[in-house]
Amino acid sequence: MALTEIDHVSENEEMQECIDSCFECVQACEWCADKCAGEGEEMAECLRLCRDVADLASMHARFMARNSDFSSDLAAMTADACEECADECEQHDAEHCQVCADVLRDCAETCRNMASA
Repeated sequence: MALTEIDHVSENEEMQECIDSCFECVQACEWCADKCAGEGEEMAECLRLCRDVADLASMHARFMARNSDFSSDLAAMTADACEECADECEQHDAEHCQVCADVLRDCAETCRNMASA
């Protein structure tokens, strides 16, 4: 079965956008956390938040894919975590932090849209 045959996702462009955004967020956060791990103690909070967001965004995407009733609650939590992590990433000059912050802001927006849907 092709993924385009999942009715509740293929018929909801906003949901598909959020799923894609969440998986992009997972990739950016895992990359940023990995880079931060080698940059010293001052990056500990960035690393911790990136790992939290990667887990939340991945879980939220999976909940949307299974059409879970808990998806909108998780969307709001994921958006909050993305915004907090973006704030932290923006405090650092490293390219990976700046790229991650941009991706996080996009993910927060799509998750907010899903939370209010």
